[in-house]
Amino acid sequence: MARVRYGARTEAEIAAARTASARLPDIWSTGVVARWETDPDALAAVLPPPLKPTGRPLVRVNISEVDLPGYPLGAGSFAVAASHGGVDGWYPLVMPMTHERALTGGREVFGEPKKLGEVRVERDGAAVRAWMARHDIAFVEVRGRVGEELPLPEPSRRTDFYFKFLPAVDGSGFDADPVLVHCVRHEKVRRLERVTGDVVLRESMFDPVADLPVLRLLDITLGEKTSDQRGKVVERVGGEALLPYVHQRYDDPRQVHDAPPESPEGSVG
Repeated sequence: MARVRYGARTEAEIAAARTASARLPDIWSTGVVARWETDPDALAAVLPPPLKPTGRPLVRVNISEVDLPGYPLGAGSFAVAASHGGVDGWYPLVMPMTHERALTGGREVFGEPKKLGEVRVERDGAAVRAWMARHDIAFVEVRGRVGEELPLPEPSRRTDFYFKFLPAVDGSGFDADPVLVHCVRHEKVRRLERVTGDVVLRESMFDPVADLPVLRLLDITLGEKTSDQRGKVVERVGGEALLPYVHQRYDDPRQVHDAPPESPEGSVG
């Protein structure tokens, strides 16, 4: 019988896939990073417990094009500063990706809030423009002019916080208590340039990042970097505490209950 590709894989095939994924070469990306101070009350409002604000109400946007073998990837992140258990890190609100393959591992393994979208970085001489868009709305755009090269930072460690969960089958709460994940990234930079410019946040009902305005822009850089990541479940979170924030993961909060879209009045269903 010819091989049935949806059939069970052998232990050797599973082990080979696990070994290959553990030996990935450095994958470099070119991206724009912008940081600013925002409204501290607005930042606190988006943090599900047990996350808490840090000493500064910071927002970090990363818009990158990743040099993946075989197909380039646009990857974005809009994150706010947060703290948990004595660890300061970042809580991403939305992470648009340009390919489905980049979504599945991040969402299903780590609980990352990834969604399909458009992510671009364009440079023309000294002019640079980067944006993240979904539903034809570029809800974040960073634009400016590239200046001098900056000293390369030492390899660094960064922690991102994610909530991993599955909505309940009966549409009420979760199948099991969600878990809080600490995802630790080790990052190396091989090129870094200063950018003088601004950040534009556009209104979007699907990605309402405009609620976290740019009150004081700290810096914008254009760089080339590579990183790895390791995740760890640090605690289980009560479903009642997280449920009011679940809509952050979905364009339509009713998706949690798998509700069909309403038909316009008078339309034929």
